[in-house]
Amino acid sequence: MFNVKRTATWVAMTAAVTLALTSCAGSGGGGDPTDVNPEGEVEPREISWLLSRPADGGVITAMQQIADEYAADHPGFKLNLITTPDRPSYIQKYETLAAANKLPELFDTDATPFAQKLAEQGRMIDVDVLLDDLGMADDYREAALNYQRFDDGSLYMVPFEFQLEFFWYNSDLLAQAGVEVPATLDDFAPMCEALRAEGITPIALDGADGWPLERYMAHYPFRQAGPEYIQKLKTGEAKFSDAPGRAAVEWLYGLGQADCFQEGFSATGYADAQAQFTSGRAAVYNIGTWELANLATENLDASVRDAVDYFTLPTIDGAVTADNEYVTPSGIGMAINSSTYDPLVRDFLAFALERYPAAVAETGALSPTTDVDTAIPADATPLYSRAIEQAGDVGSAIAMPWDTQLDPATNTRLQQELTLLVQGDITPDEFIETMDAALAENVG
Repeated sequence: MFNVKRTATWVAMTAAVTLALTSCAGSGGGGDPTDVNPEGEVEPREISWLLSRPADGGVITAMQQIADEYAADHPGFKLNLITTPDRPSYIQKYETLAAANKLPELFDTDATPFAQKLAEQGRMIDVDVLLDDLGMADDYREAALNYQRFDDGSLYMVPFEFQLEFFWYNSDLLAQAGVEVPATLDDFAPMCEALRAEGITPIALDGADGWPLERYMAHYPFRQAGPEYIQKLKTGEAKFSDAPGRAAVEWLYGLGQADCFQEGFSATGYADAQAQFTSGRAAVYNIGTWELANLATENLDASVRDAVDYFTLPTIDGAVTADNEYVTPSGIGMAINSSTYDPLVRDFLAFALERYPAAVAETGALSPTTDVDTAIPADATPLYSRAIEQAGDVGSAIAMPWDTQLDPATNTRLQQELTLLVQGDITPDEFIETMDAALAENVG
């Protein structure tokens, strides 16, 4: 149920932080964003990284190992990892510290309007300049860097991941229903109806977390109008009632009317949604290559292993984006505080960024760079290698996840209203009216 009190508190807190950030503009809290190779001795000390990543995830594990190697040759150095995996709590901490000019040497952020304000105030190191100075600019995947860029093309975050988001499907279940892989997004509803007629759940969805359904909202506008629509929507230059937004709303409402998602999807969590697909109870599942170990190795149930395949985001008639352009995120980026940037931070980053790609590739994950080969696990199915190879054929336009673009209050309301829309509790017109009002209030 919509928690009015909690949301009102969050909106008020966000407004206060934004006001505080605006008031400290030009206060001299930042250094020179382009001075990436400062003069002076490397004097070891503890530096901190404010993170929004799983504590036992590959990025933290690899970087901690690299930091330990660096510390062995630089007594007195330590990388202090301040971890807050819960994204809303992290954003609250990050924005509060930013408003107080107390951000640590390194901090995680998406390419949001809030982060761009920090960059405009000179409070983040220019990563384009840094990578060029380190001789690493050409090593990074274009899509990995583009995901981190602000709308004006500037780059202030370093990527540590690269993922491709696919629609995984069970070919046996599609064959049982007599349907093919959707060629266009408009083929989804008929596919769902055919699967339902055979008693098959069409699409497994983690509805409890909000962002998976929000991915579906992003698909149609990306194909119809490209990445520019969400860029304008988040600043109030576009509305949900505009053609791309209305098309997305009507498409999602149609998916709900076609009973595409499992019963009770709004209460289904991440693990349960995945289990519905991997056990053969659902025909389609939209998730990224971070789940390769569960979807493309012998960990996958033998009863469905040979039937599992994937397809990329389907197109639409008149699409303005290419077939090989879809959701290809490089995760939350790492920003570098310009006010605390010194020879030590520069020296450590040079050491870490050189070693990180090989370390992450050894785990079977895609590196954000192209200079290393991903290690394919011994128990991998042919899909694993194919998915990794797919990373070499990715276009430059990216379907940005909307939860990384919209302000927190609008994003929270969007996730709530999407559930109601797909459940048929509200009409497309009611959804659009509510979301345009929320956008006007929050962006204004």
